[in-house]
Amino acid sequence: MRLENLNVDARDPRRLADFWAAALGAEPLTDNEAGVEVRLPLAGGRFLDLCFERVPDPSPAKSRVHPDLTGGVRQQEVVERLLGLGATPADIGQQDVPWVVLADPEGNAFCVMDEPEAYRGTGVLTSLILEGSDPGRDADFWAVATGWERVAGVPVPSLRHPSGTGPLLEFLTESGPKRGKNRMHLDVRPGPDDGPVTSRLLGLGAAVVADDPELPWTVYTDPSGNEFCILAPTA
Repeated sequence: MRLENLNVDARDPRRLADFWAAALGAEPLTDNEAGVEVRLPLAGGRFLDLCFERVPDPSPAKSRVHPDLTGGVRQQEVVERLLGLGATPADIGQQDVPWVVLADPEGNAFCVMDEPEAYRGTGVLTSLILEGSDPGRDADFWAVATGWERVAGVPVPSLRHPSGTGPLLEFLTESGPKRGKNRMHLDVRPGPDDGPVTSRLLGLGAAVVADDPELPWTVYTDPSGNEFCILAPTA
């Protein structure tokens, strides 16, 4: 299994892709009427594609999936650079915390983190956050969906690629019931040796949302109702 995409609903995909490409140092990949994709290189030749899909009216509901960026000792400098790129300060009720909450040009909240020991070596993208009703259960589910492993020394259930490099997947307790579609979601792709992974995920609480045989992916929800896609397997 491979965590391949962070998919983002966008009114203006090109504008949002330009912001995130500059914020993360991602590389242009595709650009057409349907959307824009950029690629964030990760350690060991891996990558994460950020896919900005044109959606005329993205859900106004809070997305329970969001990225966290690395700040560390340069946190304020990073924040100022992001503000210069078009981010704005955001208040999501965070109060007195050591991270800074911003919103991208379409209002999607994200955080610029300090750098605790567990985040060493993640690169520019510290983590991807998923909120749900049972973080421990969700971490077990996503360990199967991604092939990633549990991380010690982090205060919330977390996963990381077996190489020990790249961003973490962190699972937080939801602040309230899910309302509407998440504006961000993850896509995973099975490999040729992954076997009946879809059946395993269904047994762990996944549910099918949309299965169009004309499309090379199927839309599911995880046990907490967060959307994700399983892409066509690699050859």
